[in-house]
Amino acid sequence: MIEALKEARKAEQAEEIPIGAVVVKDGDIISRAHNRKQRDSNALMHAEIVAMNAACQKLGSKYLDGCDLYVTLEPCAMCAGAMINYRVSRLFFGAMEPKTGCCGSLYNLPADKRFNHRVEVNSGIMEEECASILKDFFAKRRKKG
Repeated sequence: MIEALKEARKAEQAEEIPIGAVVVKDGDIISRAHNRKQRDSNALMHAEIVAMNAACQKLGSKYLDGCDLYVTLEPCAMCAGAMINYRVSRLFFGAMEPKTGCCGSLYNLPADKRFNHRVEVNSGIMEEECASILKDFFAKRRKKG
């Protein structure tokens, strides 16, 4: 999660919402990313999507079997669905997202038995650190007006 937080800080420096993600396989980081929605003018460029795409390219596979995803904020429906389709093994996330989170808050897509793949979800990892970077970012943004 420390590495995902480093990515979140990179996003913040780029004036993106500070969310970071890291994909790990067999204890090694195989990809890392942060939000790129503003930079790419693309609402799909969430940190999780960018990291999972990069991991697949590195592995030469369309699936991420045996891979863990670390992300600083609870994934939304799009990212949770992507994790299922990529066949991520485990998700570790920091802060809960009560407005859009779909890995325990609003819904828990990765645990839905109707899908052909389920992702083990672990929440609250370095939760305070992950939440504070977001709170600070939005506080600064509100001050700027």
